[in-house]
Amino acid sequence: MKRVLTVLAAGAVWLAVAPGALAACGSVVIANMNWASAELMANVDKIVLEKGYGCDASLVPGDTMPTFTSMNEKGAPDVAPELWINAVRNPLAMATKEGRLHSVNDGPITGLGEGWWVSPHTAKKYPELKTVLDILKRPDLFPYQEDKSKGAFVGCPAGWGCQLTNANLFRAFKMKEMGWVLVDPGSAAGLDGSMAKAVERGQNWFGYYWSPTALVGKLGIVKVPFGVPFVGSEHWDGCIVKPEQECADPKPSAWTESEVHTVVSDKFMKSGGVALDYLKKRVFPGDIMNAMLAYMQDNQASGEDAAVEFLRRHEGIWTGWVSPEAAAKVKASL
Repeated sequence: MKRVLTVLAAGAVWLAVAPGALAACGSVVIANMNWASAELMANVDKIVLEKGYGCDASLVPGDTMPTFTSMNEKGAPDVAPELWINAVRNPLAMATKEGRLHSVNDGPITGLGEGWWVSPHTAKKYPELKTVLDILKRPDLFPYQEDKSKGAFVGCPAGWGCQLTNANLFRAFKMKEMGWVLVDPGSAAGLDGSMAKAVERGQNWFGYYWSPTALVGKLGIVKVPFGVPFVGSEHWDGCIVKPEQECADPKPSAWTESEVHTVVSDKFMKSGGVALDYLKKRVFPGDIMNAMLAYMQDNQASGEDAAVEFLRRHEGIWTGWVSPEAAAKVKASL
């Protein structure tokens, strides 16, 4: 009897990792957001789910607001690997409460954050500018190219969730009255280019950015404390992140603590199985992510190329996210 039970147990273990069992998650559509860290993460997820767990995994283009709206209203795509939730906190909470969406990982990257930054030249030459409040008194140090009498604050490109936040904080700190212009960089490349150009020329630069990114590590830009406390979630979520017509009187505030979640549809939550367990465990250390983003930039690598490089270079990290059987399958596919 013991031998029969042992054989049956071994068979059960084999079935648990057999191809048919690994395919339990079926088809999974992953949002491939249009910034580097999200592209890397989406492609790592695709390879692991496809090669390690037998999913039929595919990528679709994504961005914060369109992807969230589609998932909330249509239940597709199935996975948003890197959803920055500050701009969608309230509707995400409602969608979670009503069971349409599920936040399965509230920290897929460590050491991240949004805020206002200055170039290393600025931080070194003007150590007295310790906070945003200090900087706002010196628009003369950051001349706007089209009107040198005004200071340039570089915000977010149109369509990004942070565009609304920066616009409302610009109003809250009465920056226009203090001689500042809110500059739309036009695109992610425009934002990066304005910062890189200033750093390379040893010029002052003041604007929005975030970490982890390749440029934070490469250029050494410095995040500046606001010098005022966080205004509180009620006003931040109810006003600061809203369009101007829904935020008549924004209050000065430090940037809210940045949160990135991995969010899945209700359908995938019910069918994901072992693949869902992987998403819950998958956490990229911030320094490793920065290094991979630098690799992508230096080598003009796609998200897919960078994912393969990450899996080859950092086996000690990702193998802890998956079963030994799935790890072996992923390694064999590289």
